[in-house]
Amino acid sequence: MVDVGAKNVTERVAVAGATVRMLPQTLALIDQGGHAKGDVLAVARIAGIQAAKQTSSLIPLCHPLMLNAVDVNFEFDHEASALQVEASCRVSGKTGVEMEALTAVSVAALTIYDMCKAVDRGMRITDVELRSKSGGKSGDWQREAGDGAC
Repeated sequence: MVDVGAKNVTERVAVAGATVRMLPQTLALIDQGGHAKGDVLAVARIAGIQAAKQTSSLIPLCHPLMLNAVDVNFEFDHEASALQVEASCRVSGKTGVEMEALTAVSVAALTIYDMCKAVDRGMRITDVELRSKSGGKSGDWQREAGDGAC
């Protein structure tokens, strides 16, 4: 683990995103709240928040952080038959919260898959990415179109 003892405590924020692509009827089922297993987005939101809180237990060299806030939100994209997942994590600390935000969106997306796999096994989780970060010595960073594309 990197020694962060000499770093200054600063307000740090990271935003990550992911896309869950699915059949239009699966997206409609989630949107209408008609899934037999319950409210898919409520369960996925809680799963994402829990995941952010457990990141240091899941990623071996991550520092445990006392998170100030975790927000997990969803946006329907009916045209693309997809659900956009976004997580924002905040901390006052000596190291960033990028991994917590990425873990939150990953687990939220996996939860959507888990709850809906009985009706749509062909769902795809794509575009898991850091969208922005602020705070710390390296300052602010914002993903530009095409950043990191292979």
